[in-house]
Amino acid sequence: MGTSRSYQTQGIVLRQSKLGEYDKIVTLYTPDFGKISAVAKGACRPRSKLAGNLEPLTHSLVFLAKGRNLDIVTQSQTINGFLAVKSDLWRMACGFYMLELLDSFTAEGGENRPLFKLLLETLEQLSRPEQSEIPLRYFELHLLHHLGYRPQLRRCVGCDSPLKPMINSFCSARGGVLCPDCSTGEANQSKPTEAISFRPSFPISLEALKVLRLWQSGDYATASRVRLKAGLSRELERVLHGYIEHLLQRELKSLVWLDEVRRQISAL
Repeated sequence: MGTSRSYQTQGIVLRQSKLGEYDKIVTLYTPDFGKISAVAKGACRPRSKLAGNLEPLTHSLVFLAKGRNLDIVTQSQTINGFLAVKSDLWRMACGFYMLELLDSFTAEGGENRPLFKLLLETLEQLSRPEQSEIPLRYFELHLLHHLGYRPQLRRCVGCDSPLKPMINSFCSARGGVLCPDCSTGEANQSKPTEAISFRPSFPISLEALKVLRLWQSGDYATASRVRLKAGLSRELERVLHGYIEHLLQRELKSLVWLDEVRRQISAL
């Protein structure tokens, strides 16, 4: 961050927590420094000028001073408050899931501008009037790519042969798709007492594989043109969530809330 005692950066607020009675620790994802945490002094006071600019799901410009343990936010200015996301329960649940997902996969520091751009673009997509889960799936797929976990969708991760247009299997443990022969071999190698989650592998339809390939190589404009039926949407979710859960070795809390919100909406 240079030799200066103060610096500025834009960032998207991932989370915040109270520090004492009046202060907050704020964690942001920035294009310049990756993930950083800083103290916002007095942010819990009723008339604090910092508070509204440092809420989760806010894109802000922040001015910071270097501190002994944590740097200190001295000023902040909202660039985009994403009010359309925050004012809609479904969009907000999607947004918090994205924040927790990025937070869970990243450590402090380490510039990754494409990842910041992806988060910003996805929040902009969530702000649009159409209600769709495509932005979530696109975000998951490209987050995995930018972090070095890009799933292999064109060649078998077992024998490296090109995948044929048929039902194959997605194997989270191997990070990609298995052809039918290798998928059968994988099942035969598993011990009867072995936990199913140790080698998570399940069928993936040709249609789902085509959509994932298209999204993996395309932009948001390309992804948004895809029309998903409910069954295909759930299959894509199952593939990506299975892979993410395998990598993290846990389920995200925000995903439980997202599923609950979806059930509430479906019941209406």
